[in-house]
Amino acid sequence: MSQSTPQPGSPSPGGPKDPVPAPRPDRPATPGVRASDAERETVVERLRVASVEGRLTFEELTERTEAAYAAVSRDDLESITADLPGMGAPGAEPAPLQVKRRFSAIMGDCRERIVGRIDEPLEAVSVMGDVELDLRGAQVPTGEVRVQATAVMGDVKIIVPDGIAVELDGYAFLGDRRVAVRESGGGARVPVVRVTARAVMGDVKIVDDEHHAPVRRALAAWWRDRRS
Repeated sequence: MSQSTPQPGSPSPGGPKDPVPAPRPDRPATPGVRASDAERETVVERLRVASVEGRLTFEELTERTEAAYAAVSRDDLESITADLPGMGAPGAEPAPLQVKRRFSAIMGDCRERIVGRIDEPLEAVSVMGDVELDLRGAQVPTGEVRVQATAVMGDVKIIVPDGIAVELDGYAFLGDRRVAVRESGGGARVPVVRVTARAVMGDVKIVDDEHHAPVRRALAAWWRDRRS
């Protein structure tokens, strides 16, 4: 007996079979393994050690710490530390110590960009002058900086990295003390700057990069978008 040839669209002799779906090149890849809170804390500790060794500035430490707490997957965490050596890498030495800790301006100006390791509190004193301390390039072993700021008929400005936590106490008499920084993520153990302010007919203010130079940041963003 001759066998009939299956007609197009008719079921095969072995019964109906579902067609094999064609691969979808536009289908998103399977997401990586989700990160745990313990893994995030481990990465934050690694970042702190890298800052102690002078591999990360205070600004970079803050940015990466914030990114670590916001990481969803292990891949996200690995990308944060991809350019850092392992813990206890050979040749790792503490960053140079910031020896000068008192900055003053008496009827003048004092502008300092801190680039050394901060182990002890800093002091800024302005008397009929202006003091500006830029902490973004410092190394901070503990993730915490303390500053005593005194402004008498003058101004003290402290520039901190974006995303930092700021705690301000003290007093102002016929003057002002204020904080202008972007709020850090709620509950995240980000680096912190603690300022004790004494303002008498003067101002003490703490600002991040966004509030320190908004025009410069806007121009830089415009230039990056224009080139991309």
